[in-house]
Amino acid sequence: MKHIPVLLNSVIKALGDVRGRKIIDATFGAGGYSRAFLDAGAEVVAFDKDPNVISDAEDLRTGYKGRFSFVNKAFSNISELKEQVDAIVFDLGISSMQIDTPSRGFSFRWDGPLDMRMSESGETAADLIKNLSAQDLADVLRDYGDIKKATVLANKIKKANPETTFELKELINNPKDIAPVFQALRIAVNDEMGELETALDSVPDLLKTGGKCICVTFHSLEDRVVKNKFKKWTTVAGDPRLPVIAEAQFKLIKSETPGKKELSDNPRARSAHMRAVIKSY
Repeated sequence: MKHIPVLLNSVIKALGDVRGRKIIDATFGAGGYSRAFLDAGAEVVAFDKDPNVISDAEDLRTGYKGRFSFVNKAFSNISELKEQVDAIVFDLGISSMQIDTPSRGFSFRWDGPLDMRMSESGETAADLIKNLSAQDLADVLRDYGDIKKATVLANKIKKANPETTFELKELINNPKDIAPVFQALRIAVNDEMGELETALDSVPDLLKTGGKCICVTFHSLEDRVVKNKFKKWTTVAGDPRLPVIAEAQFKLIKSETPGKKELSDNPRARSAHMRAVIKSY
């Protein structure tokens, strides 16, 4: 399936006029967001830890000489960019390219190695299952997949030690638990929640005054992290019993979900939620 950037038009509208502005595309993927920003006249620095996207990034670097650069690292490393920027955009979750490549082991639709590494380095999902205790594996399934009988399933998975996606799928009796189990393992393998927390903590210092942070999320866990972080940024600290004498560092400017047409054109958008804030000072 061709990767279609989700909520791209909404992101573009939230950004406004970006001609001559510098944007961090924290999740390059297939480059759909980066290309749109470049076409609108922006300068883009893109991050992605997946080595398979380097060729796409090179195409943009060649096509938009002097306005595009790429860093083959996780977005938790955006703080390495020492200069302030006008916007930071996160299109979170997993890309269609990763899902649709059986050898990457992200999907239960095809048989393949139980891998799930976005960076193609470090511990695979099969390694994770082997190395975690049954209790720790149950915590992963419960915390990241909301699996009700997590302990029972974790013990079953530990005993079988699956090496492939189909081997894991066959161990899950409840069909409704299959996608959540794969999601839970993927999040754990890639430390997605930790990466997101680290990246968002870098945003206030990286953004110029008037700069915008936009996040597109695809499941409740990452959306909760973004929502809580934005709430913290847009809340004035201090004693609530005293008069407010200062404004919050950020203001919420947009919260949006896909419309009917986008949902019809791109089923992947069904769980997406965009949130955007602007830095006041």
